[in-house]
Amino acid sequence: MMPGTCPVSSPSMAIFPIRTYPDPVLRMAARSVDAVDGEVRRLIEDMIETMYAAPGVGLAAPQIGVSLRVVVFDVGDGPHALVNPVLEEATGSWVYEEGCLSVPDRYWPIKRPAYARATGLDERGRPIMCEGDELMGRVLQHEIDHLEGTLLLSRLARRVKKDALRQLREAFLETPGPR
Repeated sequence: MMPGTCPVSSPSMAIFPIRTYPDPVLRMAARSVDAVDGEVRRLIEDMIETMYAAPGVGLAAPQIGVSLRVVVFDVGDGPHALVNPVLEEATGSWVYEEGCLSVPDRYWPIKRPAYARATGLDERGRPIMCEGDELMGRVLQHEIDHLEGTLLLSRLARRVKKDALRQLREAFLETPGPR
């Protein structure tokens, strides 16, 4: 992996609420970023802070209600950002208990390619390539899925998905407060 250097945390960063299923923003394809400017760099900083506070290993901008093609992640070697990522390659096979900050406290065994390679721009607008297998490969695929409006629920087997959606509807209806 050729990681970009992510911005250093600053006290002025914000933590945003994470949108959860069934929020419609999670089903919408995100728009490409025209230019990596100060506003996008600030978004990246805030997303990193939000991801760590959640806590999670990855976060896509639509998960905080921003319909832009920006993802951040940290699989143990520090934070990284990808702007306008494109999944270039995905090979192999790996089943793993996958969860999502937008479907909190739920995990399912999901089969995905074991290796993934993605290209995009770093937080300075420079071309970057990120690649990895197992957890890194999964995080790249999962976060890029979010940019396409795809939740991990669509990766479930038909019967498992039906049961998961029923449980999520019941939990949503039991939750007090505005919807």
